[in-house]
Amino acid sequence: MRVDGLWIGQVAMAALTNVAFAFAVGSALLGAWLAKDGIQTVSPARAAWLRAQRSLVTGATVLVLADVVWLLYQSASMSGVGLPEAIGIVPTVLSQTHVGYAWSLAFGGAVVLLLTSLAGHQGTLRNALLWLAVIAVAAGKASLGHAADAGPASAAIGMHTLHVLVTSVWGGLVLAGGLGVVPALGTSTARGVMIRTAGQLSNVSLVAVVFVLLTGAFNAARGAGGSFEAIEVSTWGHILTLKLILVALALVLGGLNRVSALPRLRRTASTMDAHTFTNVLYLEALAMLGVFVAAAVLAHSIPGFAALG
Repeated sequence: MRVDGLWIGQVAMAALTNVAFAFAVGSALLGAWLAKDGIQTVSPARAAWLRAQRSLVTGATVLVLADVVWLLYQSASMSGVGLPEAIGIVPTVLSQTHVGYAWSLAFGGAVVLLLTSLAGHQGTLRNALLWLAVIAVAAGKASLGHAADAGPASAAIGMHTLHVLVTSVWGGLVLAGGLGVVPALGTSTARGVMIRTAGQLSNVSLVAVVFVLLTGAFNAARGAGGSFEAIEVSTWGHILTLKLILVALALVLGGLNRVSALPRLRRTASTMDAHTFTNVLYLEALAMLGVFVAAAVLAHSIPGFAALG
């Protein structure tokens, strides 16, 4: 692994795609939960629903653009040329490399995700296409990582695809909820909608976290080659440790909301308890941003077992 401008650019774009994809997934879920109330012109939930819709479009747009820039950096890195010259290498990368095939799947899913997010109606076909696009993006992103070393139709690819999906559900709900949607439900007239949405967010996040931990443990064991030494002495292992610390911090904050702030909010429906839930969710969102950045660095680092030879 050579840390230079191209590597930093790749990691930055990968981190941006991670965050944008999660934002889009979380916003789609929150928008679906708020649609029944928010679609009404006069509704306390309308502001939050509109934020979820805008966040979905923004996340999908950023995902498409960041994917394009990442491919340019990747082409430059693979060919050993500068960014301007890499433009001419892109067609070869797309047509003749595994990276090109995997990127095309992820990018195609991102484009469909953007188009469906721009659709004015909320029909069954639109929703089906949206979630198929989400799965395509997750599969493409998984195939761009170290799991691809095991082959295009391997258990490692399947496990990592699931990991990308559930991480984006958990992280996306936290990011879109904590940084945009839930604060828009802060008025007293929207308190009932906030309590219901907070409960849905907490329950779905809990299920997603279980799968995140299971699939993450599989990926970590595979990357370390089953050796703790690989985690202790390799750069990859140190980055993994940092990511686990950030995940633990997010888990603690999410746990505080679930076992303390949310039950109090349900009992009192007070403004103070609503603010407490929102503030803790905001801190959890900041921790999740760090998790997604660390995940991007891991994906562009030499696995622990390879570093040990």
